[in-house]
Amino acid sequence: MKLSEATHKKKLVILGTGSYAEAVFSLVHETGRFDVEAFVENWDRTKCSQSLCGRPVVWIDEADDFARTHLAICALGTTRRSGFIRQAYAQGFSFATLVHPAACLAPEAGVGEGSIISPGTVVAAYTTIGRHVVINRGCLIGHHGAISDFCTISPGANIGGSVTIGEGTYVGMGAIILDHVAIGSRCVVGAAALVTRSLPDRVQAVGIPAKITKENIDGL
Repeated sequence: MKLSEATHKKKLVILGTGSYAEAVFSLVHETGRFDVEAFVENWDRTKCSQSLCGRPVVWIDEADDFARTHLAICALGTTRRSGFIRQAYAQGFSFATLVHPAACLAPEAGVGEGSIISPGTVVAAYTTIGRHVVINRGCLIGHHGAISDFCTISPGANIGGSVTIGEGTYVGMGAIILDHVAIGSRCVVGAAALVTRSLPDRVQAVGIPAKITKENIDGL
């Protein structure tokens, strides 16, 4: 890397200190666009006495100085990460958007701030990805779809064309959602499920074909 390229990297903090935060640290490095300078914790303050990936761990209420100079990205796989993200906004943070260089996004696709697009992902034309969405490795997302804020799409999921997914929904590993299906908000689609029909808000659906097994849930 040229020196001029290194000096133009943006400073970044990662929200979260779990194993996925370490994976996001690696993803950030591979993009070549950011330097991670700290991790931020909001659950277990004892972690702030340790380091992670050679970087300090900072308590969220004491991260004001970083908020003035650094962007943030949230590395929690749960769709309930929205609470941590709101804390960061309250501290003054703005968010980066991470798109791995081995991901393929159509020029007509859109990705909101704070979202993470992992390697091997393909997002087809005229599909919109909302804010703070996690799309894990090897996902296929068809054309003219919409994935709303705070969703998690697990590795290897295959989402058809013209599919809409509501806010805070979790799609499990290897799940398949057929064309023109609408998934509600705060749903959980089980691993390897085959979704052939639309789902209302706040349900869990599993199996082949997927059937509703729980109602009135709050995501995952």
